[in-house]
Amino acid sequence: MSEELPPSDAGDREPVDSVDEVRATDADAWATAVAEDLAAEKARRRTQYGPPPGSAAEELRKLVDNVAEKLSGLQSPLLGGIAGPAAQQVVKQVVQQAKAAVEPVIERNPDVFDHLAAAGGELLAAYRSAVQAQEQRWSRRDDTLRDRGEDPGPGERIDLD
Repeated sequence: MSEELPPSDAGDREPVDSVDEVRATDADAWATAVAEDLAAEKARRRTQYGPPPGSAAEELRKLVDNVAEKLSGLQSPLLGGIAGPAAQQVVKQVVQQAKAAVEPVIERNPDVFDHLAAAGGELLAAYRSAVQAQEQRWSRRDDTLRDRGEDPGPGERIDLD
């Protein structure tokens, strides 16, 4: 048996085409409405919370720029007035070299920094979960010992039987 549909006559094609056009305009209207709602929600959040943070790569770039600015503006009281300008020049040169090394990495791999930031968040959540679970076990053990009238003391009681 063939899976093809039998040919339809010309009278049936016209309503099908108009239904397809209606569905296409409905889909466009739906997409437009969703886009408008999303834009309105983004604008509302921007006014309420301020501009959203950039990607991890942008944040790293800002950090490098801020650290470079702070290091370049540092005065060196230990070296005195004579060596101060020379030391500042060396610091500026080192900062420039560090920025030159970091910038290409950020430009080539911006998604890597987003993934690393997400992985760091996941590791932090796992650590918090482990610490909370351990704290609950410790506090529960102390409560059961107090209920039995025993002093939990600094160590754990081991039953040798």
